Amino acid sequence: MDLQGYMSGAIRRIMEKAYRNVLGNPREAKTVFRLQQIFLKSESRRKSVAKETGIDVPPFLICSISTECNLSCKGCYARANGIADDPGKSQRPTLTPEQWRDIFSEAASLGINFALLAGGEPMMRKDILEKVAEVEDMIFPIFTNGTLIGPAYIAFLKEHLNLIPVISIEGAEHGTDTRRGAGIYRRAMMSVESLHAEKLFFGVSITVTTENFALVTSDEYVDHLRELGCKLIIYVEYVPTEPGTEDLAFGDADLEQMEAVQAHQRERYHDVIIISFPGDEKHMGGCLAAGRGFFHIGPDGSAEPCPFSPYSDSNVLSLGVKGALQSPLFQRLREVHLVGGEHSGGCALWEHREEVEQMLKQ
Repeated sequence: MDLQGYMSGAIRRIMEKAYRNVLGNPREAKTVFRLQQIFLKSESRRKSVAKETGIDVPPFLICSISTECNLSCKGCYARANGIADDPGKSQRPTLTPEQWRDIFSEAASLGINFALLAGGEPMMRKDILEKVAEVEDMIFPIFTNGTLIGPAYIAFLKEHLNLIPVISIEGAEHGTDTRRGAGIYRRAMMSVESLHAEKLFFGVSITVTTENFALVTSDEYVDHLRELGCKLIIYVEYVPTEPGTEDLAFGDADLEQMEAVQAHQRERYHDVIIISFPGDEKHMGGCLAAGRGFFHIGPDGSAEPCPFSPYSDSNVLSLGVKGALQSPLFQRLREVHLVGGEHSGGCALWEHREEVEQMLKQ
């Protein structure tokens, strides 16, 4: 399939819907319109790089910019993989704000449109976000627990509309507090109310499991999020990084049901951008990791296939984004079709993590 064409088309549709959603806010509409024009040029840029060098540039990055988090959520992949720790306890080296800015400047020059910022808790690193915001030709969704969005952050986000807060919840209050801690849902909802009051574009990220599936995909729940001003919903299928939680992950029947629900939602909700990860990969010829559709940059600059597959043989600090895309590990994963191969749902790299580890040793 023409993956690059498919993804470029998906980006155009996302931006068109985003533009319609912000027409009532002239400042945001101007920003989105400007980015639409830039992203059209980015398509040409990615094609030019591919033609001149043979390197396929993905339109997305996922970047863990923080090694600390103020919460300790059950089943957190970042803690399980050693990315994040409690405040003041992390020993993992991190890039400077200026280094992150330079990485994203190069990414934008290659035609990369989006960098999803995670951690840890990315809003614990406002110094990095301030530098990231200077790269105005990219959009930066910030995956946050929502507990740190006070008046100062609201003012900051109003000045930098290419930073999009995406607040992580598990559905209703009970599910969120059970996984994230008592009172976290209410604190997250206070942030949602503040963002909505200022007419800022924001979204929510929902880790969807076999337990909360019926609730978080229901029309009633999506209607509730719309009433709160949410313009973006990202469903993240649960990956069982914590032993004993395998029953929360989707099976084949769940994946088929999720696909049907997504088709219904996209038909019903024309004013909300709805994305499923990694479920949408089924329509893109398999897993998109290892540079096929995105790759993950760790806090120290290590280029990794995916946040759920934290293995690396290269670093963007020394090689740059373009050099990291030529990682031997990434190439090997594509050759053996652990990415870009037959896809039945779930996380292929997590399921085959022992094979990935062996490749790194070869």
